[in-house]
Amino acid sequence: MFKLQFVILIFTFLLGTSLRAKTIEVCATCEVKSIKDGIVLASDHDTLLIKKGTYKEFNIVIDKPLTLLGEEFPVIDGEDKGEIITIISDNVTVDGLFIINVGTSYITDFAAIRVVKSKNFLIQNVVLEKLFFGIYLEKSQDGRIFHNKIIGDAVEEFNSGNGIQLWYCQNIEVEQNIVQHVRDGIYLEFSDDVIIKNNTSSNNVRYGLHFMFSNNDIYEGNTFENNGAGVAVMFSKKIKMLNNSFKKNWGTASFGLLLKEINDAEISGNSFEENTIGMNIEGSNRITYANNEFIRNGWAIKVRGACYTNSFVNNNFLYNSFDISYNSKLNDNVFQKNYWSDYTGYDLDKDGIGDVPYRPVKLFSYIVNRTPETIILLRSLFMDIIDFSEKVSPVFTPDNLLDTMPLMRKSE
Repeated sequence: MFKLQFVILIFTFLLGTSLRAKTIEVCATCEVKSIKDGIVLASDHDTLLIKKGTYKEFNIVIDKPLTLLGEEFPVIDGEDKGEIITIISDNVTVDGLFIINVGTSYITDFAAIRVVKSKNFLIQNVVLEKLFFGIYLEKSQDGRIFHNKIIGDAVEEFNSGNGIQLWYCQNIEVEQNIVQHVRDGIYLEFSDDVIIKNNTSSNNVRYGLHFMFSNNDIYEGNTFENNGAGVAVMFSKKIKMLNNSFKKNWGTASFGLLLKEINDAEISGNSFEENTIGMNIEGSNRITYANNEFIRNGWAIKVRGACYTNSFVNNNFLYNSFDISYNSKLNDNVFQKNYWSDYTGYDLDKDGIGDVPYRPVKLFSYIVNRTPETIILLRSLFMDIIDFSEKVSPVFTPDNLLDTMPLMRKSE
């Protein structure tokens, strides 16, 4: 009986709140002509319906539970004067706005939309252009960044900001956003239990995704294409990177995915295509790499060192210049049941497993790591000869780094 009374009480309270909430129209010919004025007049849980038009405002502070709803994408023009919208209340929704001309500063990280110490927020269907930072979350939790388009005009790192940034945040969903031409498309630091899903981050100056000291996060179904240095994942644990696409991240120091000091993770179902380096791995342990595809990369995987107890299973290595680069003679990582397009063995018992183990590390990759200029000899007969001699009698590469069960056909 007590539970029923409690439920009725809560329902009555919520119903009363919704009945009291009102909609305030904002437009040039309305009684309320500016967004700031609308916020002052609004009560908790009201909606500001912002009509189509241009509103030259900045430093808009939302300090109460409100919904800012744009009609036909009204433009909020900050005129390069500073930050445009700052949310400091729980239960705020920003929906359907077009925000431009965020101020640039070398002292303050001005953002189009900043969320500070807030919960239960939603930012969706927003278009941001001519920005410094786009959406900046700071010490916030239980929020969603959904279906936004963030287009910057960044040329250099030092005078540009990130598209979506999370700092000391928890339980955030970042889904179906498009981020282009900023410094880092998506940046996380000290942010746990975050889901980043079905976003496209491309043509950014530095990284498509960059995160550090962030644990228990899931990155799924994203596309990271043609970024300065791909995706950097550092000093984190218990992450999952599933079914992402890392594509055309080219450059002398570029890669699809950099892993540095990552432990106890799962990286599976991803596609690495036409990158200088597909995956660059350093100091990362107890990671499962499964069902990934490495297609036409310079190096599919570079293992820099201090990488232990990892397993590479059911991956496809297709037409890479080098499949595996390894700079140590010690190896306790497992390579098993992968498909290698360079494999020339046979399968007499027709079980789909090659009868001859495959050794994926070429001596030439070892030489190129130490003397990059030798890459001009890549297709030479001399290199084929020394690679063959290293396979027969390994001297410079780990003698136990081999796939004892190479697949004869691509893993599906």
